[in-house]
Amino acid sequence: MKLQTDSSYIIHPLVPVWDTDSRVLILGTMPSPKSREAGFYYMHPQNRFWPVIAAVTGENLLYANDGGAPAVEERRALILHHHLALWDVLAGCDISGADDASIRNPRPNDFTAVLAGSRIRRVYCTGQTAFKYYTKLCESVTGIPAVCLPSTSPANRGRWPLEKLLSAYGVITE
Repeated sequence: MKLQTDSSYIIHPLVPVWDTDSRVLILGTMPSPKSREAGFYYMHPQNRFWPVIAAVTGENLLYANDGGAPAVEERRALILHHHLALWDVLAGCDISGADDASIRNPRPNDFTAVLAGSRIRRVYCTGQTAFKYYTKLCESVTGIPAVCLPSTSPANRGRWPLEKLLSAYGVITE
């Protein structure tokens, strides 16, 4: 399946990662083309989300034996083991590639089942765009204010070196 990179309406294809013990919900905006292709969150090889999450939780991430491809089940287990949940703010939108600035016609995800079936009391957004859409489209429904964390995107490397990201993301394990 070839993914379009021009602006088109994308339906969020990934299920949320959570269980009844989840206490913290981490929200991105919308999966990138690489993540949609891989079938899991933050799978662009240059995105620093997984190294940051592994570091703040004290875990080591392994890779599958197929030339360094990230091990999806290992990442899912890491999230659940640390009572985290992972999803995105948007259920669908018009977007060009992975460019959050190009988002048009955003439609929020319905967090009802995740919040009702878990112990989530804190929400963190991975970047300004996720935070903007969560506060605009979701917060009044969920009743849980969000905290904006810096984006782990490769485009944010200059403003947020790894040490600063680790410090900022440390709040998810408190």
